[in-house]
Amino acid sequence: MKSLKPRFIFLLSLTVVGSSFGFYLPGLAPVSFCEQEDAKECQKDIQLFVNRLDSVESVLPYEYDAFDFCKDTDERRPSENLGQVLFGERIETSPYKQNDDIRWASRWDYILVSMPHTNIQWFSIMNSLVIVLFLSGMVAMIMLRTLHKDIARYNQMDQEEAQEESGWKQVHGDVFRPPRMGMLLSVFLGQGTQVFIMIFITLFLACLGFLSPANRGALMTCAVVLWVLLGTPAGYVSARLYKTFGGENWKTNVLLTAFLCPGIVFVDFFLMNLILWVEGSSAAVPFGTLVAILALWFGISVPLTFVGAYVGFKKPGIEPPVRTNQIPRQIPPQTFFTKPVPGIIMGGILPFGCIFIQLFFILNSIWSHQMYYMFGFLFLVFIILVITCSEATVLLCYFHLCAEDYHWWWRSFLTSGFTAVYLFVYAVHYFFSKLQIIGAASTILYLGYTLIMVLIFFIFTGTIGFFACFLFVNKIYSVLKVD
Repeated sequence: MKSLKPRFIFLLSLTVVGSSFGFYLPGLAPVSFCEQEDAKECQKDIQLFVNRLDSVESVLPYEYDAFDFCKDTDERRPSENLGQVLFGERIETSPYKQNDDIRWASRWDYILVSMPHTNIQWFSIMNSLVIVLFLSGMVAMIMLRTLHKDIARYNQMDQEEAQEESGWKQVHGDVFRPPRMGMLLSVFLGQGTQVFIMIFITLFLACLGFLSPANRGALMTCAVVLWVLLGTPAGYVSARLYKTFGGENWKTNVLLTAFLCPGIVFVDFFLMNLILWVEGSSAAVPFGTLVAILALWFGISVPLTFVGAYVGFKKPGIEPPVRTNQIPRQIPPQTFFTKPVPGIIMGGILPFGCIFIQLFFILNSIWSHQMYYMFGFLFLVFIILVITCSEATVLLCYFHLCAEDYHWWWRSFLTSGFTAVYLFVYAVHYFFSKLQIIGAASTILYLGYTLIMVLIFFIFTGTIGFFACFLFVNKIYSVLKVD
């Protein structure tokens, strides 16, 4: 029996290994082709499909058969995903045949050779890392030296000496005073949280290869589905912060969270779609797809937002580490650089400096019809952008608190959110310097879709800056001894 037991285990292991199977998880599964047709294993001819017709002078794509080209006698349309429909792709079979088993591993070589941008990407990453290291050094100096010494000295003072102290320590009784228009700020933060999680998961999956460029429309489909399913964190964050601000109109808060920014995006998208319909472009989204998008919004996203808001309002508001005085403290006269507008304008420069090279390639993929495949670089730039927005906003917040200006709630959101304004300026520059677009319809479409990107980027970067400052302010005032 003892000698049979190892043999039994060995045979059982062979059986398990022999019955196991492999599968191709990320991207697209390879397709085998061979010289002789085999119905079971491989096929001989490579079916070529046509997509749409684009022009450098217009952003209006048209279907392949809109002009007098050779058509397939047995015309078939494969099913298209949501992302392909939104991008105006209308795929159909073509009469062309390809008989040359191009290896699956080298199918992207012609694109990689024609787009040698790897060196530029690395230059962009190094440029961004220099900015991050500079900001990290500044934040470390403030946190480890200045703040540590200030807190230690302030905690050793008696009450009379503490009252004579100036700087950020003197506004401890006003720094957590609820902001004006707290309803709108909480709504932006809830929707910004939704967008942040959506972008992070989408880029992470694309970086791993799950959203292959060969699978056209997969990236947009994934982003839309994630946005629909992430209504719960949006409602929760908005409701919890609104309650922290002392708000009581919870119904208005929930409705604005569910409909404000998504409604603006949908109205803009619908107006652009009307222009595409009038122009007869293939990018016009069919009426049925619009109904499906509305069904996803009202049937899934809105209820999930209500669920998140319900949970958020059931939770207590976030307690500040120090008490708020009943009478607001008077803010002393500010210098030019500590005033709100100059600080906000300066705050968006460094985050934009980290992304403007990557932004060029993204705009090329959208408007110049180039394939975008460098998701690893894009995910790394995303992480750098998050760090840069956080550190730049924390630095400016600290400088304003040292100037005894405690109105940091909206300023922290707008400081990093102002990066979106630079994005818009760069998009306008790209339109006049890189594109050859003519015609009023194409110009309106470009500006309309750019405004959608700017709005999403605004609430995304603004949310990053706000929560970075929120954690920073809570941390420094939580270690301050206040009677």
